[in-house]
Amino acid sequence: MESATGTVRHPKGASEPASGPDARAFVRSVVESSVGSKVLVALTGTGLAAFVIFHMIGNLKLFQGPDAINSYAYFLKHNLGALIWVARGGLLAIFALHLALAIRLKRRAIAARPVPYAFPGSAQAGVASRTMIHTGVVIGLFALFHLAHFTFGWVTGTSYLDMTDAKGHHNVYEMMVAGFSNKVLAVLYLAAQFALFVHLRHGIPSAFQTLGLKNALFRKPIEIFGLAIALAVSIGNCAIVLAVQVGWVTSRLA
Repeated sequence: MESATGTVRHPKGASEPASGPDARAFVRSVVESSVGSKVLVALTGTGLAAFVIFHMIGNLKLFQGPDAINSYAYFLKHNLGALIWVARGGLLAIFALHLALAIRLKRRAIAARPVPYAFPGSAQAGVASRTMIHTGVVIGLFALFHLAHFTFGWVTGTSYLDMTDAKGHHNVYEMMVAGFSNKVLAVLYLAAQFALFVHLRHGIPSAFQTLGLKNALFRKPIEIFGLAIALAVSIGNCAIVLAVQVGWVTSRLA
């Protein structure tokens, strides 16, 4: 029996609806769309900001002395086991995705408007918002430099991994004192903290806005929150470097 439209009816009811797109197609559509990319940039940026905060808090154990920070480093490296490598791999993937999507969004914006406005809208934007890509690239390069300095010992030719304390733990305390005693390297670390401050100052409120959590009621508190986090991270990291430079934190080796 045929319907008025000529479609053959299923003998036991309506035919099964066509299956929707698979998970891979959905993920691809999200990543390739500008809106989806902005959401992913906000989410990955939030994850990276959280890492930066906890990394700074852990490093502040330097002020508690060698045993505190060396024990903390030992816990991360040995007690967590394979989880630390999973975390490192995830962090690397998040960072790569964050940077790649941000650069692609910037290129799309430039391609959409190859001729600049007669009265640039960016005149109303702050320096932080106009330099997010630049500060992001600087932070990425600094992260690689940081690994080359402390993890691989390529910068000074010193293998900090060979430093151990009385318990046989990696002597992170002496590693940081030795690393930040170099005035040139100290200046580079401080300059990187300025770039990080500028990036977090705009990036945190921007993430709230992208995720639809920033409105007229919460705009000011969110701006203050972003500034507070950016200041706290920058001051904490700079305090570590400056404490070594001025002699507040010194080597405990005989």
